[in-house]
Amino acid sequence: MVLLGSTGSIGVNTLEVAKKFNIDVEVLVCGKNIELLNKQILEHSPKVVVIADAHDIHKVNHSNVFSGSDAILKVIEDSSSELVVNALVGFLGLRPTLTALGCGKKIALANKESLVACGDFIDVSRIQPIDSEHFGLWYLMQDRPVEKMIITASGGAFRDWDINKLQNATLADTQKHPNWSMGQKITIDSATMVNKMFELLEARWLFGKGEYDAIIETKSLIHALIDFKDGSTTAHFAHASMQLPIAYALDEKMNENILGHVDLLKVGSLEFREITTDRYPVWQIREELLKNPSRGVVVNAANEAAIQKFINKEIGFMDISKTIIEAFEKFTEMPKNVDDVFDIDAQVRREIGKRK
Repeated sequence: MVLLGSTGSIGVNTLEVAKKFNIDVEVLVCGKNIELLNKQILEHSPKVVVIADAHDIHKVNHSNVFSGSDAILKVIEDSSSELVVNALVGFLGLRPTLTALGCGKKIALANKESLVACGDFIDVSRIQPIDSEHFGLWYLMQDRPVEKMIITASGGAFRDWDINKLQNATLADTQKHPNWSMGQKITIDSATMVNKMFELLEARWLFGKGEYDAIIETKSLIHALIDFKDGSTTAHFAHASMQLPIAYALDEKMNENILGHVDLLKVGSLEFREITTDRYPVWQIREELLKNPSRGVVVNAANEAAIQKFINKEIGFMDISKTIIEAFEKFTEMPKNVDDVFDIDAQVRREIGKRK
């Protein structure tokens, strides 16, 4: 396989599962964590390695190292692997997804932005999602009429905060996730609830038109639920580990034990909460976005631009959602092709970059 984003949490878990299933790793792609990359090279012996910065090439313990986004596309095209695991973060992951599909490869997709920004122009028949929520929905699917698909959210770092204090939340505050440790951007997205809105959009592209919603489940043991038209509801319980969806993406016939079962007696109780717009303002555009999913490119670009401003201390935490909503209201053009997706993305980023 080709693994994009090998040193992130998804990448690390993917390599654990690959080792368990004796899957060869042809290509490793990572950013700047060269120390961890060298350990991965030693253990998995990839044929090719790609990193972000050419200045770091001399630090990599491998004889076949390239750098930059163009190199990622080339190694995908040149690889003999049939599977590409895309665990890159952000809009950066879109071109590799398109390239892999253009080469006829199957994609195990953790890069949310690919479908969020460009879902209308992506062949989802060759995509296996490795988000736990979409895996849960897939796992629950039966040949029965569905009324609604529901995914769950943790609520993020601020689910229990005084709402009046949110505007003063710092970058460090956003990283204090109540349930687990993730990368910086996705943890911010969890706090704003943008992450969950993206996952609803992904579900819409993966499973087609229908009704989709999300609720907060504070222990993160239920990942998805399906309301069937007959009045019954099924739920997917599993401990929060990416190794389960990754295992199914790497081996369709997966029949090994990956996780310990959830012991409901030890859990004792579960708590569910509504996602409200006072704590998560971006949620107010959810319905309109799901009706017009091609506009996801606007939301994604605005989110990435706003997060960078927040990191740079140019705006407050609550201004991230405000920026997204304003961009969504201003940029109403629907992309007609892939080129339009990249054009709209650039327009939104320019507009937000000009704001004081």
